[in-house]
This record gives sequence, C-alpha cells and structure tokens, in this order.
Amino acid sequence: MDWQALTLSLKLATVTLAMLLPLGLLLGRWLAYTRFKGKSLVEAAVVLPLVLPPTVLGYYLLVSLGAASPLGSTMQNLFGIQLTFSFTGLVIASIIFNIPFMVQPIQRAFEAIPTNLSEAAMVSGLNKWQTFIKIELPLAWPGLLSAIVLTFVHTLGEFGVVLMMGGSIPGETQTIAISIYDRVQAFDLQAADRMALLLLILSMLAVAASYFAAAKMTRRR
Repeated sequence: MDWQALTLSLKLATVTLAMLLPLGLLLGRWLAYTRFKGKSLVEAAVVLPLVLPPTVLGYYLLVSLGAASPLGSTMQNLFGIQLTFSFTGLVIASIIFNIPFMVQPIQRAFEAIPTNLSEAAMVSGLNKWQTFIKIELPLAWPGLLSAIVLTFVHTLGEFGVVLMMGGSIPGETQTIAISIYDRVQAFDLQAADRMALLLLILSMLAVAASYFAAAKMTRRR
C-alpha cells in the first residue's frame, strides 16, 4: 500500500474542497438567481471541464501554466512558485476540473427553493445575509452536501489531468490514482489491487454517507 500517495491524495482533496467551496457557493447561487444575456455561455463554461477529455484539459493547463508561458514564467521569476509538476499545480488543476462537480449541484439546489420564501423572510425583517444563512442555506444543504462529496471523491480518483499537470513525483505529485497506474505498469498487481479496493471503499462510503445525511435532513423537515 502506497500510504504516501494516499496521504497526498487526501491532502489534495481537502485543499481543493476548502478553496473551491466558497467560490462554488457564490457562483452557484448567482447562476441560480440571476438572469442575464449570455448566461448560457457562462453555464457552458462551468460544465466544460466535465465534457472535455482529461488529457485535453490537462494539456491546455500545462501550456497555460508551464515555465514557457507568461504566467508560469512570471510566477517562477518573481515568487519562485512553480505552477506545473508541483503540488501547487495539482491544486490549480484540481480546482478547475472540479468546478462543474461543485457548482452544478449547488445551483440546482438554490433553483429549487421557492422564491416566495426569501421574499417572506425579507418582509419579516430579515436582511439578505440573514435570509441566506437562516432560510436559503438550510434548504440548499442537500445540494451543497452532494457538491462537497462529489468534489472530494472526484479529486481522489482523478488521473488524466493530474498526470498531465504533475507527472508522477513521489511525495509531490504522485496521487493514489497515479500510483495504481504505476503499479500496473510494473506488473505489481497485488499492490494495485489493494489500492484500487481502498479507493473504491472510500468513495462508496463517502457517497453513502452523503445520501444518508441528505435523507435524514429531508425527514427532519
């Protein structure tokens, strides 16, 4: 069992979730409540990482953030930050390819909230922030929980984009999905089988827990 790769994957999933959750919450709510020209284009851009082949997305990220790119060279020269083949690069890539997994469930959850509830709350004296905290957020919580679980689990299992952006550097960019691939390439099928089974169990438990929590909250309502 490659515990170093598993630890790195869990760290990547946690950091990605912490950075993407506020953005996903704001963007999902904004898309749910706002009507404007070009909204379909914005929604298409949000979904794009979901439909693009991972290698294509990884390639464009590699070109855009590599040492030869303006952004990559600037970050390297001014701040000493390498955006590719580093954990920082994995985080950036992970945030981008997880945008649809975070934003879409949140958007759908806010769209399902009747508008008259928010209007009644504001008529009752609640300001926009209080309405969001006390009315909207509790009602949208099942969608928010789904977004959290999907993002976390998808980050654990992502392979193509991570491999393109980070390669397979032990302790730095070698996630558990890449470690499984390396073990298969080395014909170490027993190790690959153990890691794949562990990843399967973790994913299943996370998804089952989210369904259980959402169902329990629905019954309470």
